Amino acid sequence: MAANHGYSNDKQSHINRLRRIEGQIRGLQRMVEDDQYCIDILTQTSAVNKALRSFALSMLDEHLKHCVAHAVANGGDEADEKVREASDAIARLVRS
Repeated sequence: MAANHGYSNDKQSHINRLRRIEGQIRGLQRMVEDDQYCIDILTQTSAVNKALRSFALSMLDEHLKHCVAHAVANGGDEADEKVREASDAIARLVRS
């Protein structure tokens, strides 16, 4: 039996989004292989970074709405752990 994570109900959408990002990364590789102009590569790199940040924020949102909310409703050590995990994840996103 598979785990039920916050993103599970929208899993295919997330997979599709990651495949688009993967395509963007391959596009960057082709741009370098084809000796494209530096600024064009940097512009595409910025787009990839934005797409990854957006994906990360959507996963964080799912985590807060599902995993953290469920743990807080139950209370106890699990709630503290989930809130700490979310805080650490937010800190990593802010630093990146």
